[in-house]
Amino acid sequence: MTAPVNVPPPPSLRQRRRAAAVQEIVAAAELQIAEHGPAALSLRAVARSLDMTVQALYHYFPSRDALVTELVAKTYGDLADAVREAVDTAPEEPESPGGEPTPRFVVAAEGYRRWAIAHPERFQLIYGTPLRYYAAPADGPTTQAMRRMSAFFQRELFGGYTAEQLAAADTLALSPALRTRLEDQPTAALGGLPAPASYLLMSAWGHMHGLVVLEVFGHTAFLGEAQAEIFRLAMHTLLADVRRRIAGGGPGPRARPGGGPEPLARPAPHPAPGTAPTSHDGADDL
Repeated sequence: MTAPVNVPPPPSLRQRRRAAAVQEIVAAAELQIAEHGPAALSLRAVARSLDMTVQALYHYFPSRDALVTELVAKTYGDLADAVREAVDTAPEEPESPGGEPTPRFVVAAEGYRRWAIAHPERFQLIYGTPLRYYAAPADGPTTQAMRRMSAFFQRELFGGYTAEQLAAADTLALSPALRTRLEDQPTAALGGLPAPASYLLMSAWGHMHGLVVLEVFGHTAFLGEAQAEIFRLAMHTLLADVRRRIAGGGPGPRARPGGGPEPLARPAPHPAPGTAPTSHDGADDL
């Protein structure tokens, strides 16, 4: 006899009304950011646009920081969803006759770029000048949302490689201090990558994200429509370089049943030159 399934009760009328009000407030704040930029965010202006008093708004968000945290976490989530959708809906056909389908990493990077260009103000909220007097809660929803994005690109870049291949990645010599720093980061951040792979991921992220930031902030506008092609070629070059540096030069991420690349195995700790092996746990945040 199967055990009874505990089904949570449906939300009450009060809870549904509160959720609807929170959604309206967040939407109004996002509209204000889209029209005036992140720095202009004001609880008073948000309340006024909803015909609310500031005191009434405080019933839902006790402070400006609480609203900003919600907006930042939602922005990371929307960006991650856009990247995921780009990969899930990518055509299976090759880019050119006789070629291969676009690598999932390149598709994901282009999805990231498209979302940023379509939502420049929200992109600036998470990657532009930090808002004055705002401090994100330690290991809070904004950190969790950012790690979701990091984990996705990590899988697309390294899925299909063994832990031993990642640990033996061909990079310039890492100093003992850098190696220890990378290996001592929380596992939740980068999934426990060995130091060489963490370095490659950070380098790849900086390259990809840097090109997007330059475009969003208008620094490459002189290239016009060519910006899209330059970005795509750069991502292909980046991916080819990473694959070349990983031991064995394998085929790269391979699909697993149900979609998505294979998960990474946790490698054995890689000691710094001249030191005894130690147990490390974690990786860095993006």
